[in-house]
Amino acid sequence: MTKSIIVTVLPGLTDYQDSLKLQKTLVTLRKQSKIQDILLLLEHPPILTLGKNADDTHILYSAETLANQGIKIYKSDRGGNVTYHGPGQIVGYPILNIKENNLKVKKYIWLLEQVFIDMLAAEFSVQAYREPNYRGVWVEDNKITDIGCAVKYGITMHGFAFNVNTNLDHFRLINPCGITEKGITSLKTILGQSVELELINNLIIKYFSMCFDKQPQAIMYQELQKLVGVEQIE
Repeated sequence: MTKSIIVTVLPGLTDYQDSLKLQKTLVTLRKQSKIQDILLLLEHPPILTLGKNADDTHILYSAETLANQGIKIYKSDRGGNVTYHGPGQIVGYPILNIKENNLKVKKYIWLLEQVFIDMLAAEFSVQAYREPNYRGVWVEDNKITDIGCAVKYGITMHGFAFNVNTNLDHFRLINPCGITEKGITSLKTILGQSVELELINNLIIKYFSMCFDKQPQAIMYQELQKLVGVEQIE
């Protein structure tokens, strides 16, 4: 039986810490079975986030230099090393009950990667793949989708970051995910032109729903606020 999932696309750029607060609220509500599984899709202002085991030396410039470029640094509780989020990159935060979806963490991550492998092949004739030594989705020798997850009380949070029209120059400020021998790419770079983010959001919803056997139920951000209580996420 196909299971439903609530999908919300947050408007504009969403502060990373605000999105983290929202995720934690949703994780608590999902644990209490007060809400269904949820997929949040959004963009962040420029920020470097470090996973819980990240090595600070992979940030190649000082905090002052980064601040002068409008880039913040935040230590996160997700898995993985250091990565960049910024405008033109679609970030997805699935809030899923692992047990109810009959998933183990390894399979969950595999499915997240499959979303983008399937989407890129079917919609853009781009052959993407998994790199055996690293998480994420790759095109040729460059990562296009980063994966960094956490599971709290059996509920997933954090998730994926898909480079659509992302400013790739900002990745030169770091060794992305601690990797020095490979590069970073975006859909814009591959296609040679910018792509409408609304189109990609819809495609992510389509292929996420297919991979996870879900029936998407789209709601507006205002409806999400009512669902969890406005005071909890502002």
